Amino acid sequence: MERMKTDVIPGGDTAAGAGGTPSGGAHAGGGRVRGPVPPGGFPYSPADEAKRRGVRRMKTLATCLLIGVALVYALATWAKAAGAGGWAGYVAAAAEAGMVGALADWFAVTALFKRPLGLPIPHTAIIPTKKDQLGVSLGDFVGENFLSGEVVRQRLRKVGIGRRLGAWLAEPKNADRVTAELSTALRGALTVLRDSDVQAVVGEAITRRADAQEVAPGLGKMLEKIVADGGHRRVVDLVCVRAHDWLAEHSDSVMTAVSGGAPGWTPRFVDRKVGERVYKELMRFVTEMRDMPEHPARGAVDRFLRDFASDLQSDTDTRERVERLKSEVLGRGEVQDLIASAWSSVRTMIVAAAEDENSELRLRTRAALLSLGKRMAGDGRLQGKVDGWLEGAAVYVVTTYRDEITSLITDTVASWDAEHTSKKIEAHIGRDLQFIRINGTVVGALAGLCIYTVSRLLGG
Repeated sequence: MERMKTDVIPGGDTAAGAGGTPSGGAHAGGGRVRGPVPPGGFPYSPADEAKRRGVRRMKTLATCLLIGVALVYALATWAKAAGAGGWAGYVAAAAEAGMVGALADWFAVTALFKRPLGLPIPHTAIIPTKKDQLGVSLGDFVGENFLSGEVVRQRLRKVGIGRRLGAWLAEPKNADRVTAELSTALRGALTVLRDSDVQAVVGEAITRRADAQEVAPGLGKMLEKIVADGGHRRVVDLVCVRAHDWLAEHSDSVMTAVSGGAPGWTPRFVDRKVGERVYKELMRFVTEMRDMPEHPARGAVDRFLRDFASDLQSDTDTRERVERLKSEVLGRGEVQDLIASAWSSVRTMIVAAAEDENSELRLRTRAALLSLGKRMAGDGRLQGKVDGWLEGAAVYVVTTYRDEITSLITDTVASWDAEHTSKKIEAHIGRDLQFIRINGTVVGALAGLCIYTVSRLLGG
């Protein structure tokens, strides 16, 4: 009996060996919270230790009850033999059946976690020996009953994520929180990205897109619309004003240039007179063009631009020349450097906007989140769309990666140490299992009493 008690009531650091002999004192480890954790084992938290102490108390109670009914059986048997009366037989029968029930349930409970009395009885120590099979079965059970597309879809539909998310986002404090988190994530992402990589990608994308698409027709349509709307006139006005001012400031340079191009045999005063005359005509022409919106030269500019816009769209030679010019411009190092440097400017601008709580980026993001939340909270169609998107995404994940998810369970269970897995599980459910032993003792005693009573009544 003492050997059995040692087997069913291990101490905090006592582990039964193959022969049922404890490897340490049953009470020596009572004050220690945890020992070294072996590979594949579990660290025992204070809560786990409290549960294990509760299991030990229940084991002691169940074993004491077994010892008690054994003593009752011995005394009742002695009393019956001594002629104490018929009551002794009833008590002895109840105590005997109680012992049988207690021993049977002790064997059943103990067989879950270890071999009773260390004996190699078949189908015992179920959890340590069948740990891997239990992990596979658990993984299959989870996959079939929790990771099926229909189960996930029905569960998400009952939750109503779209409505709840909308109501949550409609709260200003929650919108502020999401905005702050998005800003942090954006800054983190931009910090992680290397400028050289992004610049290379942006430059290559712009260059490839520009090479793949002909620009002349688009430029022609844009120029045609600008001329039709009169948008070019301000440019013409600016050119005329600048030309007039330049001529006024550089009159000597103009007259010298004209005189320098005259034949050598002409007198110098004639060259000077010709230069002055040319300069005055240029000034008159530019002044009239500047001051007269209906000047014939302006009309000629309009006709030239319209013709050029038409040629950009329909003239093959013009379009080919524009394409060659485009390739030459894109191939220049200065243009590539400009494209690459654009990313640095954009990143700096975005990071600054993300860090500033009053920036237009964050204010617009917050307003958009509040608006989206209010719409989702009250718009059933939008809620249905959001729920459908989330359901579809969740179903895709669980159906596509079901094997990977269940293998996480099976592989994790397989990596556990068998002995410590058994101890961990026993710490969590062992207390309830000890009630089975207590109930088995009580129910066995009542059943034995009933059987003995019936047999006495039937036997006269």
